[in-house]
Amino acid sequence: MTDQPAAPTLLIHPDQVEPFDRGNGVRTIPYVGKWNCETNCVTTGQTQFAEGTGLPLHTHNVEESVLILEGDAVAEVDGQTFDLVAGDATWVPAGIPHRFYNRGSGTMRIYWVYGGRDVTRTIVATGETFEHLSESDRGGLSTP
Repeated sequence: MTDQPAAPTLLIHPDQVEPFDRGNGVRTIPYVGKWNCETNCVTTGQTQFAEGTGLPLHTHNVEESVLILEGDAVAEVDGQTFDLVAGDATWVPAGIPHRFYNRGSGTMRIYWVYGGRDVTRTIVATGETFEHLSESDRGGLSTP
């Protein structure tokens, strides 16, 4: 019998993962990340934004795709600003400064996918780099 890596979780329900509040009305539910299995090639989950909340300008070491599930968003990507509504999606290459915030009067929800399992976030204003979704990465939110 050889040591095999643990099989990935093939079905994930939101009530089976631990969501966390990032502060300032933003809540994240991570679905798949390096905790899922050693052979993961993506990190994915969703984040919910209260009215008027958002993330600070930041970059990642891997590419990111974001789908707007609900609400009205603003995406600032590489100095350009885009208004987004439910069903719209964005793609951000690795190393490109970007942020998302809720421009609507209700909740905004996004579904995000990163092209990697060892994702980092670097806050543009401070230059600090954190492991994605680590304790250190869960704060630092701003309002637009």
